[in-house]
Amino acid sequence: MRAEIRHITEYKYPVPAFDSFNQVRLQPAHTDQQSLLAFRIELEPHAGITSTTDYFGTTVHHFHIREAHTALRIETNSIVVKHPKPYPNSNQASSLAAIRSQQIEYLSSSKRIPLELNWAASLEYPALEPSTDLLEYLLGLNQHLQQRFTFQTGSTTVETSLEEFMQRGTGVCQDYVHAMLAVCRSQGIPARYVSGYIYAGKEFIGSEATHAWLECFIPEVGWVGFDPTNNVLESEYHVLIGTGRDYDDIAPVHGLRRGGGTETLGVKVFIQAQQ
Repeated sequence: MRAEIRHITEYKYPVPAFDSFNQVRLQPAHTDQQSLLAFRIELEPHAGITSTTDYFGTTVHHFHIREAHTALRIETNSIVVKHPKPYPNSNQASSLAAIRSQQIEYLSSSKRIPLELNWAASLEYPALEPSTDLLEYLLGLNQHLQQRFTFQTGSTTVETSLEEFMQRGTGVCQDYVHAMLAVCRSQGIPARYVSGYIYAGKEFIGSEATHAWLECFIPEVGWVGFDPTNNVLESEYHVLIGTGRDYDDIAPVHGLRRGGGTETLGVKVFIQAQQ
């Protein structure tokens, strides 16, 4: 699938902002399953842009706007070719013992994914047994979360905790992903957060902005993507930007500024795709 992606992020401030430092993680990755043909980023007000690669391998664009401004517009345009992924093989859960020491950062607790609770029990999902088929277990969890929660735009924010999401019963894609990450890590399955896009032509949920899903590590297979918001495996309709331990590692735009007051944020994503 060839996808042309236009992503517009607009901040508006009631009073002038200045000294605005920003990091942008919106450039699609170039991988064995995904070819990045073109990428462009444009700013209003104009500013010089530099780029680096973060610890997890994601491209990060940096810019600093010194002068006073009452709006900030970030537009990115990407052209990506996605290649079909073969259906993954599986392995028994007992095989995880040999690789856990190599994936410790994707098994550890974080601010967004505390592991003090038994998340599988809290979500009424079975514990992982050594003889359990890993792919079958993860596909079942993917479906369980999609059926247990209701997707509702605006029902949570980036500050909503996992406990609050569970109490509300409604949320957005990042909430579903944090819930599945919590279950996986608490059961000893290495798992990482994925940020990207999803094509709406297949009636998937989450196409109006950046989308989130996760990857779980299956020994002798590698990283396998699961999308609990839509109850599907990662497919050629998912365009990957990057990965991290949770949302904080891969937030699309992160910045600091002086002034500006309480901002309003608008995000629009347009994807044109063809086989």
